[in-house]
Amino acid sequence: MSDSDQAYEVVERLGHAERAGFASEGRSPGFDRRAFLQRTALTGAAVGGVSTLLAACGSSASSGGGSASVFGSHPTYKFTFVNHVTTNPFFVPTQYGAADACKLLGCSYQWTGSESSNVNQMVNALNTAVASGVDGIAVALIDLHAFNAPVEAALKAGIPVVAYNADAPENERLSYIGQDLKLAGEKMGERIAAAVGSGDVALFIATPGSANLQPRIEGAEAAIKASGKPITVHTVATGAAVPGELSTIDAYWIGHPSTKGMYAVDGGSTESLAKVMQKYGLPAKGIKAGGFDLTENTQKLLREGNIEFTIDQQPYQQGFIPVLQLFFWHVSGTLSGITETDTGLKFLNKETVTPYVNSKTRYEGTSSEVKVVPIPAGTAA
Repeated sequence: MSDSDQAYEVVERLGHAERAGFASEGRSPGFDRRAFLQRTALTGAAVGGVSTLLAACGSSASSGGGSASVFGSHPTYKFTFVNHVTTNPFFVPTQYGAADACKLLGCSYQWTGSESSNVNQMVNALNTAVASGVDGIAVALIDLHAFNAPVEAALKAGIPVVAYNADAPENERLSYIGQDLKLAGEKMGERIAAAVGSGDVALFIATPGSANLQPRIEGAEAAIKASGKPITVHTVATGAAVPGELSTIDAYWIGHPSTKGMYAVDGGSTESLAKVMQKYGLPAKGIKAGGFDLTENTQKLLREGNIEFTIDQQPYQQGFIPVLQLFFWHVSGTLSGITETDTGLKFLNKETVTPYVNSKTRYEGTSSEVKVVPIPAGTAA
């Protein structure tokens, strides 16, 4: 694919994201939500041609200021990402995505929050961002209520706020960028019912009640129940720290050897589950397993057949797209940029995960190298 073709694809995808999105109406005292949610085309007449965008992208990659040739002269906007597990490997590609978008657009970002899903720490980080007068905030809304007041305070101060990875629908955030979590859980539950049929099934969750995970496990439980299969579900909390997740899952299997299937609804638990399946040779014993996300180890363990599937939710996009939305909100004078964005629900098995294993990229957090990844042979156009 030529450079110009790649640039055209970028423009087309941004346009598609804008057309596919929708914005919900709402209000809060002293805040005109309607003005925030007015939308126009992302690309529009400002992009005179693909060559112009390509030239700007190339320039901004080296100087950080090339975006002015497309969008006009603008400040170096400073954005803040508030995260619930700041050191978790799942969010490495998310940080690459934010960094790449900032480099492209001549912005900067800060990565802050909590290492252990501590909501109070996250709220403090959000309040600090508001007090420091940042130009935009992206926050993982892992609690359905705790972030309401801080987000409203940010909006009243003229600071746009978007949610990523986890959402609280009643929150005044301007948009959500992430997976449809409940639907993802339902689809997993359907697969569990088809694969296991009957018996005990363990569902592992790092932090029960957290809004980035609880909808998945509830969706899975609902789908299993709806199947009518004689399956008994056991929910097991594994904790936010990856080493603890591994020991918890290992101990569960040792204590429950009659379990017919084991599944995880978060990336750390999925990697740990795959390691336990490998350690005890459980696939050969007919034990079923699957989970979420694509850490480097999960990719390898899936290709070896230790679990049957994992579900991709595109963590890179969960960093890249919030920066785009916050940037466009500013340069368009609030008229564009805010878009509900579903980052997808993609099941991968031992065959379809092969391109991920073979390609080391920033998009999956397996490499820091900036490069164009070749399209695998035989991939449909």
